[in-house]
Order: sequence, then structure tokens, then C-alpha cells
Amino acid sequence: MSTHTPPRYPFAWTPPMQVPEALRDVHKSSAMEVTLPSGDVATLVTRYKDVRALFADKRLSRNIARPDCARISKDNDLFMDPNIDPDPPEHTRVRSLVTKAFTARRIEALRPYVQQVADELLDAMEASEQPVELNEAFAFPLPIMVICKLLGVPAEDRDRFRGYVDGFLSVTKMPPEKVGECRQNLWKYLGNLIEAKRENPGDDLVSELIRVRDDEDDSRLNEHELHFWTQGLLIAGYVTTASQIGTGTAVLLHHPEFVRAIQADWSLVPSTVEELLRTQIMGSSVGTMRYAIDDIPLSDGSVIKKGTSVLLSEEGANVDPEVFDCPMELDIRRKENHHMTFGAGLHYCVGAALARMELQVATESLLRRFPDIRLAVPAEEMPRALGGFMEGFTEIPVEW
Repeated sequence: MSTHTPPRYPFAWTPPMQVPEALRDVHKSSAMEVTLPSGDVATLVTRYKDVRALFADKRLSRNIARPDCARISKDNDLFMDPNIDPDPPEHTRVRSLVTKAFTARRIEALRPYVQQVADELLDAMEASEQPVELNEAFAFPLPIMVICKLLGVPAEDRDRFRGYVDGFLSVTKMPPEKVGECRQNLWKYLGNLIEAKRENPGDDLVSELIRVRDDEDDSRLNEHELHFWTQGLLIAGYVTTASQIGTGTAVLLHHPEFVRAIQADWSLVPSTVEELLRTQIMGSSVGTMRYAIDDIPLSDGSVIKKGTSVLLSEEGANVDPEVFDCPMELDIRRKENHHMTFGAGLHYCVGAALARMELQVATESLLRRFPDIRLAVPAEEMPRALGGFMEGFTEIPVEW
């Protein structure tokens, strides 16, 4: 009888400033079994071709509230909600409504505000005693202030909902009772925000979603969907971008030759942002949990059996040697960088344009303001936020 235990997932962050070394050999087959923090076993799909195809495969259901589906954590069901159907046609209907409110015009109109916020935060950094902790001074405040502006959240509530979100996204970091308290507080807070916007609507995303909710069209959002999607946009629009700004900057500063190249040619900023997104050095794919409702063949001839719990490894796809040259290496001049960090198809991130814009503004503004910025401690001494949905660096001391 075999005593083999599948490797733990998320993979360990070794070395600290690169994609996990464990990803180097995951493409020998299309999928592998992994052990989740809960102790449950799931199938991790690793090849780019398969991951991209499975994002659009109707045989993989996002409805994972099933007794035989693997759990990421025993203490937190994360985004599971029995009142929300995450599969087509319901997902398609709701996504189309949310996308109408999340327009390119609205995002581009935010660019001057993002630049203004970045400049103000950098002013405060410049006046501070060194070293400065980059997360608290810049990486987290910037997307918090932007998503507050986009959603219409009062500025004085930023710190409060940041605490709620941290608990909501805990996998093993917080005890179950604290996770539950944060989830309840966040849901209650959003209910109060929605009611306030209903009484006094503004030019913000929550007000726009309320207008969609109250429209007479039969496809309108119901009250629970309005609540759920406001919560999802709030979380996705803040914590992922904040983690990427901080940890991505740390990785960039670990390579001063890249910093000098960007400062000599600012047109490299977009490709740098995409490469830092590709290497995805602050998170895993634990949020892509799916459930196979039928047998699904993979490109290597193997088959995902009906009833299997499946994770789509965006970070595995992003280092697939069949798609990317020297995939484990950081190349800020990489061309045709069609990474999978924002997903694909029907499940492509609706906030991708906003995240890209914020990341570009943050990267260029920081390197322009502080030409000699550098990490104040060795990479090995920088702790990660293990046990959460995002596992970026918790402290990033910098000096210049």
C-alpha cells in the first residue's frame, strides 16, 4: 500500500525573490496531486494549454459548496456562498452587469487621481525617517484609496475595512472565531454602505451597481448579488494589487540592474509590470478551486475524473517552457507576455485594467521620485504573510 503524500500547496517560497523552485518540474505532466492547508487533496493543473482551456470548460464547476469537494481551509470557506451560482448562465448574466459598471472610461478617468495619490504618498515617504516600510507607506494605501474612490467608500473607513478583509482572506493565519467575526463585520458594513448610497447616490461603482439592481430589466441584480459582488470588487480591487505593488517592487529592487534599465528607458515600465505579474511572486492559485462534473481529458492523455477537486495553476502556466523562454528567469523586456495571472475567458479578471494602471503608475512614480531606492535588509530577512490568500512580504524596508 502506497504511503505517498502529495506535496503541500501553496509551494514554499524558495528562493525568496523568485517563483517557487517547486514549479520547475511541474510540467512533466498536465496535472499533479497536492495537499491543501486543510489536509484535503486536490488536482493541480499545471500546463499553460490545459489551464487556459479549463478556465472556459463547462465541465469544471465553480460551485464548490459540495460535501465531497476539497476545502482550502477547514476554518474558512473563502468565497463560497450557497446563494450565488458561480456557473453560467447565472455567472454570465451577473458578470455582464458588473462589467457595464466597470467601464474602461471609468477606469481611465481615475488615472489622474491615482497619480495624485501616489505623489502625495511619496511626498510623505520623502519626509519620513529612513528606512521606510514600503507596504504601510505606499503599497497598501494607494490601492485602498483608489478602490475607495471607485466604490464610493468614505475615506475614514479605510483602516476598518482593511482589517475586515484581512480576516476574510485568512486561510490559517487567524482562528476561526476571528475569521467569522471579520466576515460578519464586512457584510454588515457593506449593507450599511449600500443603503447610504441608495439614499444618496454618487458617481461611484456602488451607486452604479445599485442602479443596475433597481432597474426594471429582468436581468437585474438581486439584493444578495449586489452585496456579494460589491464585497468581491472591494477585496479583489484592493488586496491583490496592494500585495503585487509591494512584493513586486521588492523583487525589482533585488535586481538593481533592472531598476537602472527602467530609469534609462521609461517605456520599459509596462513590460516590467507584466513580467512581475507573470512571475506572481505574492500569491498562489488557491482561489481557482473547481469541481469536475464530468470526465475531462488533458493534453498529456490523462483524464480528470468526475468528482475531482481541481485547482488551475496560473503560476504553473506562467512558467511553462512550452510558452515562455527561460520561464524561471525575470526578463523585463519579455515580449508577447500572455501570462495567466488574470485568468482567461469568462473568468478573466474584470479589474485587470485598473490593476495594470495602478501598477504602472506606482512603479514609475516610485523609481522617478527615488532614483537610488534600495532594500534596507537582505531578501532572506523579509518575512512573508503565510497562511493568507496573499503571501507577499509583510515588511519591505527601503532607503534611498
